[in-house]
Amino acid sequence: MSQLIPLFIVLPLLGAFLNSLFVRKNTKVSDILSLLITFSLSVISFLSLFLVNKYGVLIYKVGGWRPPLGITLVLDGLSSLLLLTVCLVSFFISLYSINYMEKYTSKEKFYTLFLLMLAGMNGVVATGDLFNLFVFLELASVASYALVAFGTEKEELEASFKYAIMSSVASLFILLGIGIIYSFTSTLNMADIAKTLGGSLNKVVVFAGILFFMGFGLKASIVPFHAWLPDAHPSAPAPISASLSGLLIKSLGIYSLVRVIYNVLGLKELFSLPLMFLGTVSIMVGVVLAIGQWDFKRLLAYHSISQVGYIILGIGLGTPLGILGGLFHLFNHSLFKSLLFLNSGAVEYSTGSRQLLKIKDLGLRSKMPFTSLTTLIASLSISGIPPFNGFFSKLIVIFSCIKAGFFGYAFWAIVGSILTLASFMKVYRYSFSTEHTENREIKEAPFFMKLAMLSLSLLCILSSFLFLNKFSNFFLGPAQKTLLEAKNYSTINDFVENVR
Repeated sequence: MSQLIPLFIVLPLLGAFLNSLFVRKNTKVSDILSLLITFSLSVISFLSLFLVNKYGVLIYKVGGWRPPLGITLVLDGLSSLLLLTVCLVSFFISLYSINYMEKYTSKEKFYTLFLLMLAGMNGVVATGDLFNLFVFLELASVASYALVAFGTEKEELEASFKYAIMSSVASLFILLGIGIIYSFTSTLNMADIAKTLGGSLNKVVVFAGILFFMGFGLKASIVPFHAWLPDAHPSAPAPISASLSGLLIKSLGIYSLVRVIYNVLGLKELFSLPLMFLGTVSIMVGVVLAIGQWDFKRLLAYHSISQVGYIILGIGLGTPLGILGGLFHLFNHSLFKSLLFLNSGAVEYSTGSRQLLKIKDLGLRSKMPFTSLTTLIASLSISGIPPFNGFFSKLIVIFSCIKAGFFGYAFWAIVGSILTLASFMKVYRYSFSTEHTENREIKEAPFFMKLAMLSLSLLCILSSFLFLNKFSNFFLGPAQKTLLEAKNYSTINDFVENVR
């Protein structure tokens, strides 16, 4: 069963290779190829979740070399959850792109870059080697720089350059941290590093941890490392905005930070207290800056910072309830934030503008009823209104803070959710007003765009009800266990010969 793990990397790399070499004029071939690959990955990611629940940790030895000498790909509860999230949302983004990317030239190049970014994200999540994590992280990052600038307009090129510079600084921090850890432990295998350190911290390890904190924190856009995000997300095409907010900052930032802090270095107060503090600061800074925005996509970008704060706060607590809430909100945020960016893309596709003040007199609620409905669902989800999925994950994070005695953090989490609701009341009021003084002919988004938005809307509703039954143990339980029993990660190489 471990033979399935490399497919998460091989399939998108193969798709990118085929797109770049053999697809030229017939963009339908690119559409079909991208859909087939992302759909196949979604099916494999569901299968991997079943395998992890049945067998526990699965390890693939690249080239047959035993760890820690050889490179390994590891599938455990945390990586299976992230792979499912990344692959599932990527499929709907590919579906959406069939119509949306028609307005751009070189559609096959878009798919090539998108699949390279997907391969990088999957590689980051699946690898058990610290240096290869960096390699895959750079693969995804470089592809995302090009995708942000894909329209080649002045705004997009400027945002891409700023993003590339700041992301390169983050990569430098991460590489320095890896070098320090390697010089101290003489190994790059993450499980072997954890075994060598044994959970003990000294000045060298603490310094490396700080470098990882800054590097991965910048990739995750945690305050105060967030300056690149408000420019990069609005400038990119809508499918890439959805990928950046819904997937990239999760896999390259949050997942990598959590994996290193929990499973490699070991969670201590030295790391957990800053995580909780910066998570709470991100909640408030992001939502306050979002309220004053009139650019639809820029507003959503600031909300990404705020919602990441809930994930970091919950996971930073380190309690069973906090970890559960943080992981659940990570999955939920990937759904409703991707949906919101796709909705904003549909509005811009039909009206030619994403400025709320310019579209408020177009009467979009009657002219684009489908987009209006899916935007309402996504807005209620991110605002934490029951019975939508954002309500349950935020509620768990807040209760976990109260149970752990951090009443101040719980208070600010509640305030942040209220301000989020106020922000999206403004969004819906201006973007989908019933009043129209301009008699412009505006059509609803094309079929595949609507199909992708409908699917994500249904998932925003269904994930709430799935959480209310035993499926939550199957879906989130293995990932929660991976973090709660973080010390066991250091022993996975000991049983590699027993893994089939």
